[in-house]
Amino acid sequence: MASSDAGTSSGSEYQVFLSFRGPDTRVGFTDVLFHSLADVGICVFRDDEELRVGERIDGSLLRAIDNSQIYIPVFSRTYASSQWCLRELAQIVANTLKSEGNKEILPIFFDVEPDDVKLKTPLYHDAILNLESEKKLSNEQVNVWREALMEVDAIKGWEVKKYTGWQVN
Repeated sequence: MASSDAGTSSGSEYQVFLSFRGPDTRVGFTDVLFHSLADVGICVFRDDEELRVGERIDGSLLRAIDNSQIYIPVFSRTYASSQWCLRELAQIVANTLKSEGNKEILPIFFDVEPDDVKLKTPLYHDAILNLESEKKLSNEQVNVWREALMEVDAIKGWEVKKYTGWQVN
């Protein structure tokens, strides 16, 4: 297990859950973030580190979300083109809202603008429309994702491009 064995104060299995689009940020940004947190004793869930061969991905990911205290979605260029990322985000938002302040979301905007996540630009807006038409998804499911994106965008997050030392390709 690559995550820290540090205990959590609220009885949660993980202190932090990282939600990210693998092809965009797994190697590089998310890897550095994961190891930086784990190296200081924070128990972090990252799908490639915690899922075991033979486990059902959907159940394991949703359980890890339920059993985490802090959520860090790393919004990147193709985050909204992934049903898994959007499902994770919807679950994260639902858990945070029902936690009555005991869980929180700390968004990171990696190579995207907050307006992309707000669906004010074509990037995420079109990605969701493409998923909806390609996968024959219900309006209800797609609206849950849109609402989750809008909820997270209301939270002040970190825009990676504003910090020196990180180059976004």
